[in-house]
Amino acid sequence: MKLQTKMILLIVALLTFVVVAGGAFSIRLISSILEEQIGQRALRVSQTVATIPQIREDLQRGEIEASRIQEIAERIRQETEAQFIVVGDREGKRYSHPVIERLGKYMVGGDNALALEGGKSYISKATGTLGPSIRGKVPVFNDQNEIIGIVSVGYLMENINNTIRGYHLKILSALTAVMLLGIAITIRITNDFKKAIFGLEPHEIASLLQERTATLEAIREGIMAVDGKGNITTINQAAFVTLGIEPVPDVVGKPVKEIFPETRILEVLQSGESQLDKLLTLEEREIIVNRIPIITNGTVTGVVSSFRDKNELDIVAKKLSQVQKYSEMLRAQTHEYSNKLHTISGLIQIGAHQEAIELIGSEASGYQKLINALMAIVSDPVIAGTILGKYNKGRELKIELSIDPDSSMRDIPESIKRVNLVTIIGNILDNGFEAVLNKPAGQREVKLSMTDLGNDLIFDFDDSGPGLPEELWDTIFIKGYTTKDEEGHGMGLYLVEKAIARMGGTISVNSSELGGLAFTVIIPKQKA
Repeated sequence: MKLQTKMILLIVALLTFVVVAGGAFSIRLISSILEEQIGQRALRVSQTVATIPQIREDLQRGEIEASRIQEIAERIRQETEAQFIVVGDREGKRYSHPVIERLGKYMVGGDNALALEGGKSYISKATGTLGPSIRGKVPVFNDQNEIIGIVSVGYLMENINNTIRGYHLKILSALTAVMLLGIAITIRITNDFKKAIFGLEPHEIASLLQERTATLEAIREGIMAVDGKGNITTINQAAFVTLGIEPVPDVVGKPVKEIFPETRILEVLQSGESQLDKLLTLEEREIIVNRIPIITNGTVTGVVSSFRDKNELDIVAKKLSQVQKYSEMLRAQTHEYSNKLHTISGLIQIGAHQEAIELIGSEASGYQKLINALMAIVSDPVIAGTILGKYNKGRELKIELSIDPDSSMRDIPESIKRVNLVTIIGNILDNGFEAVLNKPAGQREVKLSMTDLGNDLIFDFDDSGPGLPEELWDTIFIKGYTTKDEEGHGMGLYLVEKAIARMGGTISVNSSELGGLAFTVIIPKQKA
């Protein structure tokens, strides 16, 4: 059964119960109130009749034929719309009755004792000659305060029930109208509710909630959302890790300022303007934050914020930059070899076959010599490929990259991640290339030496660049520090130091024999 159908049946059942219970109570209450009022009315009329002097005088005389009681009682009965007004003497003999033939006969019903013997006024229900009725009974006293008779004013239950039924019909009509209105409102409410939840059933909402939770936890970025009051509605574990705060149980519903005082998410909640790629500094950490308002019908009802450690983004940007550099290097190399192929083609066409053979041999032998040397020095294809790629880049830039022939890098433990070694070798060589670019073409030299003897992997890098003053050697590893004027520099050596630190190694800086800087990297084969 669909949720909307369940809601309609539940609300209609509840409405039916309330209407039926309320209607029954109302009908019962009105019936009792009407009977009470009619009884009081009969009692007041009886009291009025019992105090009329003529009635008291005629009862004392005891002569029914010469009595004025019948005339007085009938006039009052017609004015008060009572069904009967019966005046009886001390023995209950009638002195007045709507049916004249019953004058002089005794009253029936058996409810006169309290009035004639006890002298009390009261209301009673009894069945007389005219049928069941509600009666007001009042004793009649003489001047000596003696009971000389009784007055009984009554309203037939048949007429009372007819009056009550009229009220019942009105109540039932009103309750039916209320019921129909309630059903209409119920259908309207359930339709609006269905639209509010996009027509989804409870199990579908639960499934979506589970998927959303799993999706949020799978995202590496920190995600946090707040409502219009600044209370947290959504937060994933990555948010706690990125912000460097301890996970808080039952965090949903708590003010965001209480969990993360440094947040500026409330500014967006007030202004309704997005804040994209903003830098947030937390102690020594930098975080890139995006804050986007949630706007419903022109009103800001909440804010969603995503954030990630700037270091991770910088690393990704650096890797993309390296990929772009490799792409440009391959394009340049393709262009270079294309020119050489055209030269060889031209030499063949003009008949200079020997010169073409010599050119091919010089290219092949030089490159093959480097490949053979790398295969002998480095056993790992990833590291060998990195060095070979840098060699090709150096040739394009007219930089001589030399590798110490006595180098050895064949004993690399599996526990050492190759991606870290690629980061170290690639970035330091790039740094050396940039250092020697301003040198004349014949003086651009970078040297690499490697050894795996002993318990450590040792890499030595030298360049013929201008070098740096010794007081700046410790600053070159700070993120963003660069001696270049262009943007996009200052990350290479920072990433190198981070990669070395992850492997438990060290890096030192000295002056190179070539004139520039010398870097020595020591990485333990077994991290402490």
